[in-house]
Amino acid sequence: MDNIEAENGSQTEGSAEQTEGSTEQAQDVDYSQSGGLSGRLVQLNCSVAISSYQSGFLYNLGCDPKGGLHLHQAAMAKPMGLSYDGNGGLTMAGGSALVQFKNVLAEGEQINNTFDACFMPRHTYFTGGLDAHDIGIGTNGAPVFVNTRFNCLATVSEVHSFQEIWRPSFIDALISEDRCHLNGMAMINAEPAYVTAVSKSNTIDGWRDRRDGGGVVIDVSRNEVVCEGLSMPHSPRWYEGQLWVLNSGTGELGVIEGLEGGMGHFVPHIFCPGFLRGLAFYKGYAFVGLSKPRYKRFEGLPLDQKLRDADSEPWCGLQIIDLAKGTCVDWFRIDGAIGELYDVEVLPGIKTPMAVSPGSPEANDLITFNKDI
Repeated sequence: MDNIEAENGSQTEGSAEQTEGSTEQAQDVDYSQSGGLSGRLVQLNCSVAISSYQSGFLYNLGCDPKGGLHLHQAAMAKPMGLSYDGNGGLTMAGGSALVQFKNVLAEGEQINNTFDACFMPRHTYFTGGLDAHDIGIGTNGAPVFVNTRFNCLATVSEVHSFQEIWRPSFIDALISEDRCHLNGMAMINAEPAYVTAVSKSNTIDGWRDRRDGGGVVIDVSRNEVVCEGLSMPHSPRWYEGQLWVLNSGTGELGVIEGLEGGMGHFVPHIFCPGFLRGLAFYKGYAFVGLSKPRYKRFEGLPLDQKLRDADSEPWCGLQIIDLAKGTCVDWFRIDGAIGELYDVEVLPGIKTPMAVSPGSPEANDLITFNKDI
């Protein structure tokens, strides 16, 4: 089994962005991984960013120059949705703000003879506590995000906390009530195309009574439900001409078939032992985030019976699924104080990434500029 080196940025000590208790949690966590994980990341020439609102960390999982795995942990305020633009830009929904990071290292540059990418916070949009979930970048370069608190898709505003751009047809008002628990968003050509919601409820907190079987996928352009009967669906993603979804309440990764006919149906491809959130694709592989269903909102779902049938316990971490084989080929597991993740994003062409917390000493002290001008 490969060795893994876990590193906290020094910003985790006393940082204003640190989630309460996250330092203690980080010290009470065990990491393990499949023997081939580092080799696969090297082969694919990529690394992985993972968010955990529970721990208050943005994790960057890559390979160190010694050949083992390297995990960098940067303290963030409730990190949620992640979106990487493929050109050094990483956007994160978190707490009361949206943060856009840029990799400040040029090709061939390193920090501490280890990191070949350093994501520095460059733009922060203060939104207030909108419980923002999935996030993407629109055609105009501005963030588009799921505003769960107000049951809509939104973008940033120069004046207000957000600007609504779309709302499900069954939500009759723009109001601060999480009614349907809108959560996931699939982007196609820099436009929101599909979203997931736990229910079609139009009353405050109504989704909690519809966690099993009330989940839907909605076509944004038509504003019509195109798949129903799901259990707490999350992380819709468009990949190779198919709409993939995590049916979180059953622990299944699958596709929505029949969309061309208007109303599709969910076809599971693989079961993973956990409450699934966070999905990214790269070179024929699915990178799937798993969480432990430890709280009441995650309990009493079909996942419970599926775990019993598999004689398995739920776990927290990352599984890499070979789509051609339909099997998990590598994994990264977190045990101990951390049991919940939210999003997963692949970082192509980056071997060992790190991120810097807004407001940290590193953010204040690391000065970069363009030497060519």
